[in-house]
Amino acid sequence: MDSPALSPEITGRWQARFRAPRVSLPDWAEDAPQRSLFASDVSGVVEQYTWDRDTGAQRQVTDRPNGTLMATLSPDGEQVWWFADTDGDEFGVWRTQPFTGGEDVVAVPEVGPAYPAGLEIGRTLTAIGRSTDDGSELWVAPHGATPRVVYRTPDTASVDALSRDEDRLVLSHSEHGDPRYPALRVLDVAALPGEDCQTEADSPWVVAEKWDGEGLGLHALGFSPVPGDLRLLVGHERRGREELLLWDLADDAETEVVLDLPGDVTAGWYPDGSALLVGHDHAARSELYRYDLTTGTLTQLDTPRGVVRGATARPDGSVELAWSSSERPPVIRRADGPVVLAAPGDEPPAAYPVEDRWVPGPGGDVHALLVRPAGEGPFATAFLVHGGPESADDDSYRARRAAYVDAGYAVVHVNYRGSSGYGSAWRDALTGRPGLTELEDVAAAYDALVTEGVVDPARALLSGGSWGGFLTLLGLGTQPDRWAAGIAEVPVADYLAAYEDEMEGLRAYDRALFGGSPEEVREVYVRSSPLTYVDAVTAPVLVVAGANDPRCPIRQIDNYLAALEAGGKDHEVYRFDAGHGSLVIEETIRQVEVALSFALRHVTP
Repeated sequence: MDSPALSPEITGRWQARFRAPRVSLPDWAEDAPQRSLFASDVSGVVEQYTWDRDTGAQRQVTDRPNGTLMATLSPDGEQVWWFADTDGDEFGVWRTQPFTGGEDVVAVPEVGPAYPAGLEIGRTLTAIGRSTDDGSELWVAPHGATPRVVYRTPDTASVDALSRDEDRLVLSHSEHGDPRYPALRVLDVAALPGEDCQTEADSPWVVAEKWDGEGLGLHALGFSPVPGDLRLLVGHERRGREELLLWDLADDAETEVVLDLPGDVTAGWYPDGSALLVGHDHAARSELYRYDLTTGTLTQLDTPRGVVRGATARPDGSVELAWSSSERPPVIRRADGPVVLAAPGDEPPAAYPVEDRWVPGPGGDVHALLVRPAGEGPFATAFLVHGGPESADDDSYRARRAAYVDAGYAVVHVNYRGSSGYGSAWRDALTGRPGLTELEDVAAAYDALVTEGVVDPARALLSGGSWGGFLTLLGLGTQPDRWAAGIAEVPVADYLAAYEDEMEGLRAYDRALFGGSPEEVREVYVRSSPLTYVDAVTAPVLVVAGANDPRCPIRQIDNYLAALEAGGKDHEVYRFDAGHGSLVIEETIRQVEVALSFALRHVTP
C-alpha cells in the first residue's frame, strides 16, 4: 500500500530508486581476466552472475530466497566460490559451481559450517578461515590432498593473504586481546605439518610476525601479483590515520608509503606490481590515485566528485570503479570514462545533493551532511544515523535518504565519534562509553541546526539500522526531549542479552569496546543499554527486526519490546524472515513503506 499522505507520483519515484537494477564492480580471475563475476539484484534479489568478456555472455549462478552476497572466482576462472548461509543468518559453508554452469558442491566438505573468516584461493591450495562460538580456525586445503587445521584460537582470527607462489600465508589474529587492532603472522606453507597442527608464535613454520602495539591495527591488503615477489602491502595507523607500507618478506624489511593526503588511504596492486591503486577517503568523499613504486609519483585519476565504492586495476592498465554521488545513481565505469557494465532497464531517478556542516562538539568539530526538501525551514527532520559504528555517511547515492526527502523531510547524517574516515582518535573515542559518546555528537548537530533554523525541534525523528538502531533506542531513552519519534531497524536493544546471543566475533569486539565482558564490567554494559532507559521513552517507537539476525539477535529485541509493552509505551514492530537486513528488494521496499508510514503519522512534514 502507498504510504499515508504521499501521492502515487512520489511513492512511485522513491520505490523506483530501489527497484532499478544494480550491478556491483566485477571481480575477475587472475589467470583468466576475461572471466568476471558480479552481484546484481536484477531478479529482485541480490545474486551472483558470471560474465565472459570475450563473448559478452552473462549467467546467473545463485538463486536463493534470501540472496547471496559473498562470492569470488578461482585464479583460473574455472570455479565460482560462493558462501551459502541459511536465510541470512551468515552461518554456512563455501560452495562451488563451474564458471560455465553445472552442479553446486560443497567446496571443502571437511570444513564444517561456520561464520566466514577469510578465504584465499590459490592454484595449488586454498586457505579457509572459519569462526564459531568456540573461536576461530584456519584450514589449509591442498588441491587433491586432505585439508588440515593449521591454527586454532579462542580469539578472533582470519585468513588474510596468500603469496603468488603460494609459499607464504598471512593470518591476522588478536592474541593480544583486542580484535579491533589485529596483528599479522606469516607462515611458510611448505614447512606446515601434513596433519592438523596448532600454530604458535614460536612454531618452526612461522617466519615473520608484525604488531604495532595497543591501539594500532595492521591489515594485510595483498601480496604483489608478480611471481617470486614477496612484497606484502599492509595498512597501518601509526600516525593516527590509515596509511600504507610495503613489507618485503624476502628480507623482513618494510618501507612506509608516505602520501601527502589528508584522509585515510587504502590500496591494491596494479597487475604488473609496478604501482599501487590508492583509494583516498576524506570528509564523506573519495578519490583514486596511481602511485608509481619506482618513482614515488602520485597521479590522481579522473573521477567525479562523489564516492568510489570499489576499484580494480586490470592487466591492460585500465582502472574500473564503482562510483556514485548523492544526486547520481551508481555506475560501473573506467576511470577514463566509458561504462564497463550496466544493469538492464531504466536508470533510477536522480536524488538530492548533500550540504556539508561542521559543528562544534564535545570531542571536536563534528561533520554532518544535510539535505533540504523544497520550501523554507524549519523543517520536520529525519536524523538518519549510520551503523558500524566504524562506518560513515557520505556523498553517495542513497535511496532511503531520498525517500525521506521525497516525503518532505530534511535529512541529517552525523559522522559521530566512532565513524571512520576522520582519523584513529575519532574512530576510537567511544571506547569505554559506547552509544552515549556518539549521541553527544548527534545532539551537537541537532542543536546547531535548530539554531540555524533548519530543524524544527518539535518535529525531529531519530532513525538508524544496526548500530544506528542501537543509537536510536538509546537516544529515545537518554534524550527524550529531543525526539518526536524513533525508528530502530535491526538494533541492539538489550545489551546484556545481545552479548549472550550474538556471534563470538562480535562478543570479542564488544569486550574490547566496553573494556571487558559483562561479568567484568557489567555497569558499563548497563549504562550503554537502551533497555536501561526504556521507562524514560516518551516518543512513539517503530522496531524492525530480522528473525535470523546473528548480529542483533531477536531475543534481546523482544526483551525491549516487552518492556515497552509493560510501560504502556506507544510502539509498533515489523518482523521479517531474514537476518541482519534483507537482500530481497521488495522486502526492503516493504520496510521503507512501514517506516515512512510510521514517520508520516507521528512527525508531519
